[in-house]
Amino acid sequence: MRRILVTGSADGLGRASADSLLSAGHDVVVHARNRKRAAGLAALVDRGAHLVVADFTDRDAVRRVAAELNAAQPLDAVIHNAGVWSGPAVMPVNIIAPYLLTALLRDPHRLVYLSSSSHFGGRPSLAGVDWRGDSAGSHADSKLFVTTLAAAVARLRPGVFSNAVDPGWVPTKMGGPGAPDDLELGHRTQEWLVSSDDPEALTTGGYWYHHQRQQPHRAVHDETFQDRLLQTLAEETGTAF
Repeated sequence: MRRILVTGSADGLGRASADSLLSAGHDVVVHARNRKRAAGLAALVDRGAHLVVADFTDRDAVRRVAAELNAAQPLDAVIHNAGVWSGPAVMPVNIIAPYLLTALLRDPHRLVYLSSSSHFGGRPSLAGVDWRGDSAGSHADSKLFVTTLAAAVARLRPGVFSNAVDPGWVPTKMGGPGAPDDLELGHRTQEWLVSSDDPEALTTGGYWYHHQRQQPHRAVHDETFQDRLLQTLAEETGTAF
């Protein structure tokens, strides 16, 4: 049994992952952005899941949840699932929050970051990025950044298995009812990476799609870009990696 945090688990892929991991006997921590959405997690909490509530557009709320989790039973793994498609919350939720949790959580040795095929359209440039979400951000850029974060963690934290997963374009609230990919396959890879002892799952620095390791955007494994991203995020948040 492992203790696993799944962010953004009120619905969609996050809820599917949390439900499946709970059914497999793991100790699951679920997350919702507010109390209203947390009420929808009652069925999982009744089955033994632990609940944290934080609006990931609020950096202080992210820090509070990290402190709460550090004071509790150690986490074995985190699925950084929380994400938004458009609007001013894109950068705060898709990259700032996972960066802060990565920097602040002490214990997890398996980390999975939800990427997207849209990251191939991202720009490997940090100039003029609106990290605070005062205006709409680029989803493609945010997914390139978080995929790069996963690779940087893999390089700089020996002993931590850090991977990015493209779940596919699946029919969730974000993906829309007409999305062509398989919803079931959309959450299985991240569950496998945080819970399995298969040799392939015990690897790091990968970009995965439906259990297959693939090549990401060429900037993802550019160590200079990784270092610049980490430095920029550290300066922006006041929290060192």
